[in-house]
Amino acid sequence: MKIEVVQTKTRDGDTAHNLKGILKAMARCESDTDILMFPESHLTGFLTADDVDSLSEAIDGDAVQAVVVEARQRNVAVVLGLYENANGTFYNTTLFIAPEGILLTYRKTHLWVPEHGIVVPGDRFATVEWRGVRLGLLICYDSEFPETARGLKALGAQLMLITDGLAEPEDHVHRVSVMARAMENQVFAVAANRVGDGQDGSVFVGASLAVDPYGRTLFEAGRGESRHGVTLDLSLIDKARASHDYGVNQRMVMLGEQIEHANGVRELIIGNTVNRWP
Repeated sequence: MKIEVVQTKTRDGDTAHNLKGILKAMARCESDTDILMFPESHLTGFLTADDVDSLSEAIDGDAVQAVVVEARQRNVAVVLGLYENANGTFYNTTLFIAPEGILLTYRKTHLWVPEHGIVVPGDRFATVEWRGVRLGLLICYDSEFPETARGLKALGAQLMLITDGLAEPEDHVHRVSVMARAMENQVFAVAANRVGDGQDGSVFVGASLAVDPYGRTLFEAGRGESRHGVTLDLSLIDKARASHDYGVNQRMVMLGEQIEHANGVRELIIGNTVNRWP
């Protein structure tokens, strides 16, 4: 499977500008590219409590549907984030848009500090099999919690696709967390981060990367705008698990209700409660 990672600037609150760049990037895909990835919330940019109501996008709205149409025409899948307006409830959401349509909708389950009060967390993980690979989505801060990747692994994920919005001074954090999540679950992980300045003064650090099931880095981008193609050798998953399989040896299991839908989507519903030791 070939993935192209678009490490680019995002204009917060300017969907029209971002959409124009997304469609242009899709038009430049290599003919053998399966998946094109963009950074976290790249369609809308990051929004605030003051503008999320007016600037967030519905999944069935014109902007998302323009990408759906282009994905069908280009025969390529797109991993794209947005601030989602779901009938007046707001989420930080990433979509897996294939030529067949929107196959996965993932709402960020672990909110970064400034997001509280703007969006609400999602309550489930999900995977889908596409072109012979079962894949799942995570968003930025999610990757810093081992349980998120364990949730995808429990649903059979072979590939984790992570939309990222990592900014200074956390430059190194997702290099460490993404490598760890791939290694400890013996899966592939690919993260697409943004660069440039945010409307709140944040400086985004780039460093998008892909990691194999051994935890080895396949590529890591710099701090500027770039585009990287990486081809994944899925046979490495079985090779990594041949001598020891963390999934088999694991003694603690993920809690939550697992559901398999007729369309092949598997979900692990975790709810919005948090259980801690007293």
